[in-house]
Amino acid sequence: MSQSDKRENPAPHTQAAEASRRREPKALRREQLINATIDSLAKRGYAATTLADVADGAGLSRGIVNFHFTSKDNLLSETIRHLQDEYTANWMAMVSKAKSDTASQLLALVTADLDRKICTHRKLAAWFALITEAKSRPNYQKLAWERDDKYRTTLTTICRRAKQEAGYLYDSQSTGDAIYAMQEGLWLRMMLFGKDYKRETALKVVLDMLCTIFPRHFADDGTPLIVHAEDE
Repeated sequence: MSQSDKRENPAPHTQAAEASRRREPKALRREQLINATIDSLAKRGYAATTLADVADGAGLSRGIVNFHFTSKDNLLSETIRHLQDEYTANWMAMVSKAKSDTASQLLALVTADLDRKICTHRKLAAWFALITEAKSRPNYQKLAWERDDKYRTTLTTICRRAKQEAGYLYDSQSTGDAIYAMQEGLWLRMMLFGKDYKRETALKVVLDMLCTIFPRHFADDGTPLIVHAEDE
């Protein structure tokens, strides 16, 4: 059979595979494309990522990318939303599973940033590639702010509760902002230095800071302590 015949009459298994891909649920296709976008951002950066790169990475056609997202900007906006939703769902789940005392809640919230589901070099590189564009792209900025606002509000609330329990003298908002800034810095280090800056090192930094800021809520090794009303 000639090459032209093969193109005009693809093998049955090729036709079956293509038909199967066409039947895949819309949500699955979108997830494939978003994951391919994350891969491309981590590998190539924002400017060099194209819809063709994403299509190739997902093993889909360029037309499929256009059908689901219409433009690069729309695709990248949805990628930010995906990363944001995953991040928020993860820390909320960890806080929900933690004990109800203030120290345990704070530890769960802060260490969620280093959870292996979220804190991977691939996702960190993609997040920073996108967030550096936020200044000139209001839609990116809005999405990033929504993620930050929910987390920071929860963090400040827990810091305020710890202050009330133990009589700390800090400002709750400023303390929450300082912890948040530390976490962003740790993410940046892990993204830039990869294996040379280990997750365990970042976790030690987090625990040391918690012990320093909240000495009545954490033992020297970072173990959460319960502060009772009679201890105030």
